[in-house]
Amino acid sequence: MTRLSVVVSGRAPLSRLRACLESVTAQSYARLDVVVTVPLDDTPARALAEAHEMRDPRVTVVPVSPHAPAAAARAAAVRAAAGAYLQFLHPDDLLPEGAAAALAARLPAEGPHAPDVLVCDHRVAHWWDDAAPSGDTELLVRLRGPAPLAEQPALLDLAPVLGARLVSARLLGEHPELLASEGDDELYLAYAVLLPARGVACCDTVALTHRKDRPVQRRAAAPERHFAAFAQYERLHRLAVARDAPPAVLGRLYDRMTGDYLTTLARRDELPPALVPEYFRRAADHAARLRPEGHRLPRGLDGVRHHLLARNAALPYRALRAANDRRRAAGATLAAGTEQLAAVRTRRRYRRALRRRLDEDLAVFSAYWGRGVHCNPAAIAAELAELAPDIRQVWITEEDRVPLLPPGTDHVVPGSARYWDVLARAKYLVNNVNFPNDVVKRPGSVHVQTHHGTPLKRMGVDQRDHPAAAQGLNFESLLERIDRWDYSISANSHSTETWARAYPSGYRSLDYGYPRNDVYYRATAEDVLAARARLGIEPGRRAVLYAPTHRDHEARWTPRLDLPELADRLGDDTVLLVRGHYFHDRLPGGARHARVLDVTGWDPVEELALAADALLTDYSSLMFDYANLDRPIVIHADDWETYTRVRGVYFDLTAEAPGPVARGQADLTDILTSTAWCDETARKQRHDFRLRFCEYDDGHAAERVVRRVFLGEGEEGLPPVLPVGRRTPAPTPEEAARR
Repeated sequence: MTRLSVVVSGRAPLSRLRACLESVTAQSYARLDVVVTVPLDDTPARALAEAHEMRDPRVTVVPVSPHAPAAAARAAAVRAAAGAYLQFLHPDDLLPEGAAAALAARLPAEGPHAPDVLVCDHRVAHWWDDAAPSGDTELLVRLRGPAPLAEQPALLDLAPVLGARLVSARLLGEHPELLASEGDDELYLAYAVLLPARGVACCDTVALTHRKDRPVQRRAAAPERHFAAFAQYERLHRLAVARDAPPAVLGRLYDRMTGDYLTTLARRDELPPALVPEYFRRAADHAARLRPEGHRLPRGLDGVRHHLLARNAALPYRALRAANDRRRAAGATLAAGTEQLAAVRTRRRYRRALRRRLDEDLAVFSAYWGRGVHCNPAAIAAELAELAPDIRQVWITEEDRVPLLPPGTDHVVPGSARYWDVLARAKYLVNNVNFPNDVVKRPGSVHVQTHHGTPLKRMGVDQRDHPAAAQGLNFESLLERIDRWDYSISANSHSTETWARAYPSGYRSLDYGYPRNDVYYRATAEDVLAARARLGIEPGRRAVLYAPTHRDHEARWTPRLDLPELADRLGDDTVLLVRGHYFHDRLPGGARHARVLDVTGWDPVEELALAADALLTDYSSLMFDYANLDRPIVIHADDWETYTRVRGVYFDLTAEAPGPVARGQADLTDILTSTAWCDETARKQRHDFRLRFCEYDDGHAAERVVRRVFLGEGEEGLPPVLPVGRRTPAPTPEEAARR
């Protein structure tokens, strides 16, 4: 008989479900039984689960109703499971390498005296650490068992992580009511299975890695999620009383409940302020009504908090917390006294501006740390001017970039008085990077993070294991900046999943496409020819846009190609347009060849893309944007191993490239002097790449953003995303010349 069934059930971002399923199916234990429930309306999740089912005979997918509560989905999985013991995983959980075999080895022999529950250890994954100890290990070793809960009430002191309990199918068959509930029930079930169990055994084998959201992510949840614990503890109390649990169990359960409530109230970054009064009232009701007879509260300050909660004394409780806040504030004020006077004055001016009313018709835009009108923010601003001209636009621009602004652009220089004024009062703040740390997220303001590329290299907190890339990045400060986001714009599912992991917070992903890529579907033949004329590209010449990316481990830009030699080998009919990363101003040493044109400072880059017959790059995110044009792309990956080791990447570009891959200049020359750069194989690679990475780009991304964010329209009224096969990109230079 199958010893262990792993049940994966619940809703989560696709990236987390993917990681969970991969961790389960990677287990070498051949007799493992895996059951995955997926809602019928979640097409991506169902496709992912069914792909695992096709590859792995141990996997069974159980579709469930979109409206089925978590318990109903779990019950459907139990009916399909074949194991003597079941482990319930949420898609947020991971099964460590070798865990299935280790757990199966710890399962007791079957028989009437076998324990109904085996409680195991777990690890906790935070954004900064994926293997933090649970804190339960010592208690698990001390308890061991097997014995019923009545003989070891300290079991209730263990964290209520459902996946760390292996539950016998016998117990679930004898008590089907355990799987009959509505709403969130993992906390309830983690404790409830202990109450009717004839025996509970413990072991220190790590059963799972339990991924925890950051407080701001939990805070962004719907109100019912914050109040879910009340119904679960109410049910647990009724179950304990119905089973005549001894006073020691009832007291331990009560302490756990009130401790959880007080912890939630103490965490200001987790519970939205508007929900605090109702949360306190409901917690106080439980603290008073469910307190076992004769139960003694803890002593000291903790006992004072419990006493105030049980009396529903909200005002004294707030006074106690305010006193603690004043003590902390006094310490912060003393530390602030060491800061420079100018910075203090700046903050005071900004704080005064924050007290003014929010300007509902003011939008602040910024791109690339104040470089001017560029990228996704520029495309959104242009569409906003068309659809909502009453909303005033102000651009943040560094002083040396002001002369380059389009005529009539309203702007502010960072650090100026008006700069802080518009940042304090603007309803909308749009950026393709982050606003400075000092910017405050005001209630009612809307922060839109547009990003500026599809991620190949590691980003955000994923850089923590790559110090050369992070270069002293303060991840805590980064997370504070991320927490201001209301919306994150994505061009494809890969980006959506990556941003959720690299930038963990409570924002909403707008899977609308990149607004800056709209031009690739709206540009005409005249636009293409005009772009080439401005660059001085003669008719009939092939223009190859060479766009290398920045390397974090190099102090300065060192071209990895001998460009004059490459230009000579490609012949008189080819011109190289060399576009450096925006971190650089010009090509080191100059072009040094008549057919090598340094366009590093040319804006916008989309114009260069329209003018080019092909793109040559290494690892620049421009490849994902350029793919929308359905024109040839060649990858020069001479240092791929070094780049991946230093920077870290999300996928193997050399195996999933948008075109031929050269590992050196000789290879590259052969590709560009033959038909390999544009043959049928290259077209097939580009087609597959476009399907994956041009998923939402169809020429209407900016319109979707403006209508949703600025005009408040619902998703159902937005222009639907056209499938890739139904889109018509801008004509190629050759096609434009024939029109």
